Amino acid sequence: MSMKEKAMKNFLLAGAAFGLLAACGQPETPAPVETPPAEAPEVAALSPLQEAVNDAGRSDAEKARDVWRHPVETLEFFDVEPTDTVVEIWPGGGWYTNILAPYLAAGGGKLVAAGFDPAAAPDEERKQRTIDRLAEFKSNYTDPHYGTIEYSVFSGVSGPLTEAGTADAVLTFRNVHNWMSGGYTEKFFTDAFAALKPGGVLGVVEHRLPSTATQDPTGSTGYVHEDFIKARAIAAGFEFVGSSEINANPADTTDHPFGVWTLPPVSTTTDSDGNTPEGFDPTLYADIGESDRMTLKFVKPE
Repeated sequence: MSMKEKAMKNFLLAGAAFGLLAACGQPETPAPVETPPAEAPEVAALSPLQEAVNDAGRSDAEKARDVWRHPVETLEFFDVEPTDTVVEIWPGGGWYTNILAPYLAAGGGKLVAAGFDPAAAPDEERKQRTIDRLAEFKSNYTDPHYGTIEYSVFSGVSGPLTEAGTADAVLTFRNVHNWMSGGYTEKFFTDAFAALKPGGVLGVVEHRLPSTATQDPTGSTGYVHEDFIKARAIAAGFEFVGSSEINANPADTTDHPFGVWTLPPVSTTTDSDGNTPEGFDPTLYADIGESDRMTLKFVKPE
């Protein structure tokens, strides 16, 4: 083949290749690979107890005090289960009742609220006032959301807290000093022991007096020695299981002009005659916060 023929052949091949490319067009751009959206982080489900603490029936003011009272940690320390029968002694305005009632109602448990005893009132006026307070308390828990609360009373002359040997837990929050004042502390521990099943728990939260301070037998400052409570519980037949610093407040020196009531939430500023100590600064006590509290757990032996 001559040079001229080779050149013509190469030209024809190149033209054919060009025509093929033109017919096929340019290669397509690959479609972008879609990145799947990132999964939202899983939110841990609330426990039944946490649900009760978040209950809509609790006011914002009540919830603001959780930082001092640690209800979830405290009730977990006392091993309170939603199926339990629980006796709450002197529930007052219902701060813990507003947690315990829906918690136990949702789990099939039962709450027994042992309130002030009108029969122990020293006169008719205070007896009627106590009756009115109990009626008001009960009216707050008519909603089925709170379950069917049973009611009893506790005082120096009261009968059983509930049917003997039926309670899984007996709980009291900041009340022992009141019974010291009334002279029936020992009766509380005896009544609690009778109410509990074998293996049942007695949970006590109380304002704590330093062991180096002198204990007033009447509990006039609101502060109580740990050893005082332990000794009376053990004398009633309980075994001491342990203590927790859940509700401790190291900032509380306990030596306040109006006892524990100098601190929040009471924040007393005057004595019974309306006098304020010279130089008294309420902000100092507000900054301390609520009192230093012992959290003690006892058990009725099996």
